[in-house]
Amino acid sequence: MPEKTAYYTAATVLVVLLMVTMIIHVLNYSGFNKVQKRWFFATFSSIIFCALAEFAIQCGFYNDMFKIPLTILTVLQFAVAPCFTILLAGALGLKHQKLIAIIAFGACLIIGIVCAPFEWIFSFDPVTGYQRGPYFLIYEITYFLSIAYLLVVLFIVNKNFHHRDIATIIMVIVVVAVGIAIMSAFQIHIGYITVGIAACICYVFYNDLTQQDTKAELIANQQVVYNIQTQLISRLANLIESRDTETGEHVTRTSEYVKTLAEDALSEGVYTESINSDYIEKLTLLSPMHDVGKILISDKILRKPGRLTPEEFEEIKKHASDGGEIVKQILSDISTEEYVIFAIDIATYHHERWDGKGYPQGLKEDEIPLSARIMAIADVFDALVSKRCYKEAVPADKAFKIIEEESGTHFDPKLVAVFLSHKEKYVRIYNSISDKTA
Repeated sequence: MPEKTAYYTAATVLVVLLMVTMIIHVLNYSGFNKVQKRWFFATFSSIIFCALAEFAIQCGFYNDMFKIPLTILTVLQFAVAPCFTILLAGALGLKHQKLIAIIAFGACLIIGIVCAPFEWIFSFDPVTGYQRGPYFLIYEITYFLSIAYLLVVLFIVNKNFHHRDIATIIMVIVVVAVGIAIMSAFQIHIGYITVGIAACICYVFYNDLTQQDTKAELIANQQVVYNIQTQLISRLANLIESRDTETGEHVTRTSEYVKTLAEDALSEGVYTESINSDYIEKLTLLSPMHDVGKILISDKILRKPGRLTPEEFEEIKKHASDGGEIVKQILSDISTEEYVIFAIDIATYHHERWDGKGYPQGLKEDEIPLSARIMAIADVFDALVSKRCYKEAVPADKAFKIIEEESGTHFDPKLVAVFLSHKEKYVRIYNSISDKTA
């Protein structure tokens, strides 16, 4: 008897602590809504109730004066025990489980009330205490049906998710099977240890599936936003280009220039504290926004065939600061703050100069964002080698010479060194993209 008491004490403490831990976790977990939390709370609480009832019934200390209270407690336990899997099914997202749980509880309660006076399922002996009755099979059937329902629920839940985890279902089957085998063969009721472990595994199983699907949904949504963002940038760039037919491929070429220059800088160990694959991706994606401010410039100035007057040049210069504001307004609701700032830097500061004599803010050297310093070289180079309404194209060799001469004044000298060490790449980009529309 002392061994039996020690066993049920240890088993009960284990199950109760495990379920209390699960309840605390569920109530503090932000991944579930209030309804799910109620279902899980009810599930784990029902297991605690049944484990404590089992302890009271099987603990080995029996007094005949407590026969009626223990009988009532046993009937309630008999009614609650099969319902834990139904409560868990509700927690795992299956519908109509509340009604099913009420029906199951009511049916088992009626069976228990009917059988208790005749001691068909259980009885209390004055000497040995709790004893199984001649029809204890009734309880075993409800227990087995409950476990079978759990397995069906797991397969349904597993099927409803995009991911599959048959291994977890097999694990639950093994745990339950071991518990049933020991209970049946040795008449040692370890049901609530089995039930507690199975409930924890199911909880982890469901939580993992929801996390995976949430992650997959998040990635899909991010891709949708990325596609919208890319299309929006492309359409804006095309809109700007359409206002100046002589620079129709400027945006496409400059995107390739900045990508190549950043990749070469990374391979040569220049500005590696900032440049990485993610940086290059953002730079390539957002560089078409560099002249978005020109959308506010009148066609009269934008397409003027001759040299601009000082007043007209001041008007043109506004496209840098205006571009930053436009980018902020367009991208703020569909992009992360990091992307927005990156795009603003390119649009606003690509006309700043290394010596501080650029516009709109007169920044110098490292005060100028790296993305804008890369963009400046690409923008000027393409402007030099391209025919514009106000000038003829400059040969590539001369353009490279101009870039070299303005290293340390207009342009970042480190980036110029990288740029000039790969001249053939930029000539190839220009010829390739120009040929497409020739």
